[in-house]
Amino acid sequence: MTERMTYKKAGVDIDAGNEFVRLIKPLTESTRRDGVIGGIGGFGGLFQLDTKKYKDPVLISGTDGVGTKLMVAFMMDKHDTIGFDLVAMCVNDIVVSGAEPLFFLDYIATGKLVPSMMVDVMKGIAGGCRQAGCALIGGETAEMPSMYQDAEYDLAGFAVGVVERDGIIDGGSIKPGDRIIGLASSGLHSNGYSLARNVVFDKMGFNISDRIDILNKTIGEELLIPTMIYVKTVIHMMKHFNIKGIAHITGGGLTENIPRVLPEGTNAVLYPGRWNAHAIFYLIEKWGNIEREEMYRDFNMGIGLVMVLSEDQVEKALGELIRCGEEPSLIGEVVEGDRSVVYEKG
Repeated sequence: MTERMTYKKAGVDIDAGNEFVRLIKPLTESTRRDGVIGGIGGFGGLFQLDTKKYKDPVLISGTDGVGTKLMVAFMMDKHDTIGFDLVAMCVNDIVVSGAEPLFFLDYIATGKLVPSMMVDVMKGIAGGCRQAGCALIGGETAEMPSMYQDAEYDLAGFAVGVVERDGIIDGGSIKPGDRIIGLASSGLHSNGYSLARNVVFDKMGFNISDRIDILNKTIGEELLIPTMIYVKTVIHMMKHFNIKGIAHITGGGLTENIPRVLPEGTNAVLYPGRWNAHAIFYLIEKWGNIEREEMYRDFNMGIGLVMVLSEDQVEKALGELIRCGEEPSLIGEVVEGDRSVVYEKG
């Protein structure tokens, strides 16, 4: 008798998917905010923008992933922080334009749906959404046997925020003489991991559990430190200061990201001696015999976000950032130039 085929025998377990949705409903509810309509489980997430709250609202969206940092999570078999990274990468990208994040959706693709593992991922996503003040209103979990190994998955996120049109921060008013403040990162965040993994595991031969004295933790613990979410700080600072430009320091590092907010005719001069980069950056540089210029193009080098303000606001802004719980440094200034970053001693 010919065997009857089913979707489950082909590798897709619909029952496991339903169980996963049931398990994550409390997590999504924990992110609920004004504007959310209904809950998860429908074909689309519903959100009603309070148009009475805004005079001329503009929606800003962003999407991102966490790159090969996922490989470290697989090696550690630790999945409860990688979702936080996912949210951070998306909401930090939209808040730099002045937008308040409203809602977030996720996409997870996996070889085999393991509800307990995916719930850990969702715990991180929900935690990131709570930190950013946005609602997790939906997503998609795709079981794709033969595309991914059973214990593997990939992540993507999508965030939408709102800002008044006249409140959009685009760097257009930046001029020579303005100052650049950097906010400390928590570590590598979620960029540069292909190079970092190549140096740490392939070249140096470290194991994920090897303890590095100068780091005071294992190499795996260091590489999985979650990305900082700067949303609440930026929104607070916008209410008290004229922030001319903000850059999220992601792929491309300081060298490539700061010019994205510089107007024509300006350069950013940075003084690396004015802030303390985490030890992991210098270890990677040493172990990999990497040129310093390359490091500044590949990693955040201890600065996760930069703000550009006029000189007369810097002192008060630094104090306010400290009160927000950040570690700010006056890292540079704007001069005349060709929209590039120059590193100098000073």
